[in-house]
Amino acid sequence: MGFSNQDSCDLEEQSPGSNSLGRLSCTTFNILAPIYKRLHDQICESEFRELWLRRNESILDGLLNLGSSIICLQEFWVNNQELASMYEKRLGDAGYATYKLARTNNRGDGLLIAVSCNHFRVMNYQEFLFNDIGDRVAQILHVELLHHASQNQATEKKEVLIVNTHLIFPHDSSYCFVRLKQVYKILHYIDSYCHDYKLPSVPVILCGDWNGSKKGNVYKFLQSQGFISSYDIFHPYNNDGEDFSKWISHRNHRGNVCGVDFIWFRNPRKHLRPLKESFMEAVLGNINQNLLHNLSTKGIGPLDFLETDGCCITYSQLSRALGTLNLSGQCQDALSTEDMKKLWEHMDTNGDGVIDLSDLTGVWNPCGPVHLEEDNEENGVGTEELLSTHSTETTIGFTVNKAMFLPQEVENGMWPENYSLSDHAQLTVEFSVVQLGDS
Repeated sequence: MGFSNQDSCDLEEQSPGSNSLGRLSCTTFNILAPIYKRLHDQICESEFRELWLRRNESILDGLLNLGSSIICLQEFWVNNQELASMYEKRLGDAGYATYKLARTNNRGDGLLIAVSCNHFRVMNYQEFLFNDIGDRVAQILHVELLHHASQNQATEKKEVLIVNTHLIFPHDSSYCFVRLKQVYKILHYIDSYCHDYKLPSVPVILCGDWNGSKKGNVYKFLQSQGFISSYDIFHPYNNDGEDFSKWISHRNHRGNVCGVDFIWFRNPRKHLRPLKESFMEAVLGNINQNLLHNLSTKGIGPLDFLETDGCCITYSQLSRALGTLNLSGQCQDALSTEDMKKLWEHMDTNGDGVIDLSDLTGVWNPCGPVHLEEDNEENGVGTEELLSTHSTETTIGFTVNKAMFLPQEVENGMWPENYSLSDHAQLTVEFSVVQLGDS
């Protein structure tokens, strides 16, 4: 399967009666900032202009040949004016509006998002700073699709939110909670933005390097909030079988290969679980994994760390126990006092101030296995629950036509030794823009 420039970026007029409004494509790519790319002698590529310039020219050549409607880049070398100007000029000359954002504390790299001016009118651009231990950031672009409104409502706006981000690397198990909280901050910001700008029925696309796989709680958390992994829905693998992690997208600095790059999307829906509730369940799942990781080698069970001789635990005992795992207390990005209270309220279902130890094991991992949605369409996007109950207008959503990684070897779990553009593969997804109907 391949993408041509024409296939990947054109929004085509459809035949009368079709609910499809055309197509658009999205590419996400961590391009490995030269300040992080180590050469054989451990010197950074940033010391050799001819090397990083040639590599990034090749990256740009590939992106422009692909011609995606949306381009989201991570590890963009924001602090190098020559490189940043080259991307902005070449993308600008090709008809893209570009926005770059540096990580906090002068880390050197950051994000770049580019959208085709032939397909979108940019309505708003927001920068989100996590101000966390990883100095991570996110970009939120509010756009309107141009020229392809439905025939019955030709002047109606077709709006989309696009997010580009790069989550923290999980240096150890405690960082998984930091990643989870970063995703929560993004989703909370999206909810707040939609409320402030009265956007009850807008589709959302989330792009980036998530530094976590399909097995993690971030993946499950996003699913619980109605998001669909576009590549996984187009390539339906058996989540319980040998091909669960068939594809990879990154060979990290430790030499390990993993699948961490995603393009998520969420269509407008009638019913979504409350964000805070989903987050608390994801936190509990993370605590469970953290406990198993930290305690299994010591030959004790997940409940033994609570230091209680009774048959139940209290809020203060739980708080102290999580503090020993750096999940609560004064540590930056740990659970705040407010978070701890919300977590306790979620666990203490009858409100009596204690939790029976016999009930606790099930509480740690409340979500259970998460499966991809099974809707009426082959690509996982049905119509039964897509429309917002608050919308009085026809709205749009997405279905997935194609999804592919380059180099294509990574789709079979193999990292090609001759691949030198980055330590990440490039993910591109083609969507159909569909009219969802009146609610």
